Amino acid sequence: MELKEKKALQAFAVRIRMAALEAIHSIGSGHIGGAMSIADVLAVLYGREMKYRPEDPKWADRDKLVVSKGHAGPSVYGTLALKGFFPYEELKTLNKGGTRLPSHCDRNKTPGIDVTTGSLGQGASQAAGLALGDKLKGRKNRVFLIVGDGESNEGQCWESFMFASAKQLGNLVVMIDWNKRQLDGYTDEVLPMGDFVAKMKAFGFDTVKVDGSDVEAIAKALEATRKGGVKPYAIILDTVKGHGIADVENTEMNHSMPVNDEKYNKWMGELKAELAALEE
Repeated sequence: MELKEKKALQAFAVRIRMAALEAIHSIGSGHIGGAMSIADVLAVLYGREMKYRPEDPKWADRDKLVVSKGHAGPSVYGTLALKGFFPYEELKTLNKGGTRLPSHCDRNKTPGIDVTTGSLGQGASQAAGLALGDKLKGRKNRVFLIVGDGESNEGQCWESFMFASAKQLGNLVVMIDWNKRQLDGYTDEVLPMGDFVAKMKAFGFDTVKVDGSDVEAIAKALEATRKGGVKPYAIILDTVKGHGIADVENTEMNHSMPVNDEKYNKWMGELKAELAALEE
């Protein structure tokens, strides 16, 4: 990857974090930890890998994204706004009356959202169903699924992974956000998931683990999924919950946090400085 493209993707990830922070601040609190940890993969998906048309969100041949950890909606909404699916100013309506941007992703309200999610585990099954449907229709698009590591406590995830392998869904790419924390503690303390790489390989997936904050590594892993084949793909994203905002990273319980004016100004200032350094 050329340095220019790498910096552009890194800058896009920072802008996604800024957009998510702006949305969460508008309502005073929100799921900031898990939203921040997927900003880098969203930047690569929408900045490099996926086929989509903001002017035609239901385009039949688009690639589809299912964010099963639907509480990370602020980062997804920020990405879609930055790509022109709806006006950026609409981010400030997050989870307010009449909004098109509810707390968790909703396909019936938000342009660019393919699946309503938030009931953990269900997005995995829906992604497998979408991938099978597209395969049966002979479409060349792909389905990308983001699943949380805490969410992987849900048995429904593993049922869908068995199904995807059995149906040879080489058009499905599962990305596990391994940020090591969930709602009420560390994943290893709540319910240890063991070795995700070994598990996904055992379930029949072509599997790699990458630094989930390294856009170049993410891009390389996604490139390898373009070849299709008979195996579904799994990318284990080694991430930090709250990544990109030091105060959030270092807060023990950072699944959902209040964001007052003081925090917003400090954190937004830090992100703007990071963005300026990337765009020099």
